[in-house]
Amino acid sequence: MSAGVAGNSAMGNDAAEKVIRIAGSITVDELAQALGLAVTTLIGELFKNGIVATINQRLDFETAQIMIDELGIANVRLERKNTAAKLADEGRRELSKDAVLRPPVVAVMGHVDHGKTTLLDNLLHKKTVETEAGGITQHISAYQLEHDGRKITFLDTPGHEAFAAIRQHGAMLTDIVVIVVAADDGVKPQTVEAIKFAQGANAKMIVAINKIDREGADVERTKAGLAEHGLMPEEWGGDIMMIPVSAKTGEGLEKLLDSILLVADVEELKADVKIPAEGLVIESHMETGKGSVVNLLVTGGELKVGEFVAAGGAYGKIRTMVDFQGKPKGKAGPSTPVTVTGFKDLPNFGDRFLEYDDEKSARRAALVYAQNAQNEAMSANVTSTDLLRMMNVEDTAKVFNVIVKGDVLGSVTSVVDSLKMIDTKGEVTLNVVATGVGDVTENDIYMAAGENTVVYGFNVSVPTNIAKLASRDGVEVRNFRVIYELLDDARDSMEKLLGEEVVETEMGEMEVMGVFRVTKTELIAGGKVTSGKVVPKVNARIVRKKEVLGEAEVESVQKERIEAKELIENEIGGLAMKTEKKIQLEVGDKLQFFVRERRQRKLGE
Repeated sequence: MSAGVAGNSAMGNDAAEKVIRIAGSITVDELAQALGLAVTTLIGELFKNGIVATINQRLDFETAQIMIDELGIANVRLERKNTAAKLADEGRRELSKDAVLRPPVVAVMGHVDHGKTTLLDNLLHKKTVETEAGGITQHISAYQLEHDGRKITFLDTPGHEAFAAIRQHGAMLTDIVVIVVAADDGVKPQTVEAIKFAQGANAKMIVAINKIDREGADVERTKAGLAEHGLMPEEWGGDIMMIPVSAKTGEGLEKLLDSILLVADVEELKADVKIPAEGLVIESHMETGKGSVVNLLVTGGELKVGEFVAAGGAYGKIRTMVDFQGKPKGKAGPSTPVTVTGFKDLPNFGDRFLEYDDEKSARRAALVYAQNAQNEAMSANVTSTDLLRMMNVEDTAKVFNVIVKGDVLGSVTSVVDSLKMIDTKGEVTLNVVATGVGDVTENDIYMAAGENTVVYGFNVSVPTNIAKLASRDGVEVRNFRVIYELLDDARDSMEKLLGEEVVETEMGEMEVMGVFRVTKTELIAGGKVTSGKVVPKVNARIVRKKEVLGEAEVESVQKERIEAKELIENEIGGLAMKTEKKIQLEVGDKLQFFVRERRQRKLGE
């Protein structure tokens, strides 16, 4: 079965929400069963939308969602069975009696600018934020420090909403999540998001209430805000430790580390060492002279230089291994972050790695994984693109083609996911032509040429010869180091595809109390402004008993027979108006004032 169902299966109005989890795709029969429908009903609905499907035909996630919406079924929510959750479940093996205590893995999460990276800088006595564009963490970074003779592994996760995919992986990798909340800013959307991720990963939480040194800091108000989201402080009878800290001055950081170790002791975090090494891919990218450079977090066993490993569809032999400070390591035990070289291809962000006895075994494992992934991708016979085309939605949509190149796979994934999240109301279709890791290449330019495709680079270089080639072939290469700027650029580009629209903005209304002159091209009248205001050069719609007689343009405004800049509500004055045809204005008519202008259409409007 490709789908699982969680929650109450009742479908009444008062029923609990029903969750259908889909891993890649689901058959028509499985979806009908999950929804409690006759399979003929679902097939009939597909047929009405132009899709002739059998009970064993597979639907992708988006198609299943469209069909639920079309059927008007309430209290049902689709969820993707994501790779991170799957890998996390696979990684939770039964421990043997020989399992030993291991360092806790701590993810630091919170709203952008609430001081996560600064807090880690202070803990590690090093500057990291300066290396990130815009002062914002844009990758998962792993560090390890010692406190009271014990090691603690930290993961610094991005705070911006564009990196939700990375942050979710971060939660899946961890035992403890430190939620950083600024005492002068309180709970923000990304704070709530981080809490949900931690809860979803069954990780223990500690709150670091940061920036207590700032003016306006209010620790108690911050606690109250967190309590509203289900995090109750220990001192209020709850079970969440909330530690006031200042990442700037260092106040409270010792207590924070003590609290982390206390939670680790209570949880009795252990791992087996006498097993083949295993763990998760934190990040991966290509480097000139080194090939694939992969950041790993070891979760079990001991990873050694010279061992064969496979992660997802990639495999290789560990050629070099260094710790987070770049110091060589011969081996790495559980909860240790390391950077290795030797993979023949780049493993995907979040892939689980395993050690194998020889290269043949590692290669076979990678091939089997890759084949299974390909079969899963090909198994969705009916896609949302097919369905939307049948429903005549895609035919009217404009297409924005992009190629995305990034410095690491995690960034590429998050950029693509974020681009797809831009709400276009179906008016613009985002088409990701290709993605890749590394600098913009000649092949990227050839692929983009002639297809009106924009090449987006994120934290990569555009060699001079490639820039010249792009210019010659009329290909736009847009390179960014800050995610917000890339997304803003894409949004602007898609809006330009929508073209302009005519917008009318209401200004006010006047009741005509006197008509002084009426010609073929001119109206002079007086009256009282009943709402809003009137100023020169606005348009006036002339209405009599709900019937629109025509339009005029206000040439000038007079108050007490003196020319004025405006007339506001309840004021009486006169107007001189220009018309294109003669309109027989009468006392009692309404003049509705408005401004008509052409403007660029906005997405989602």
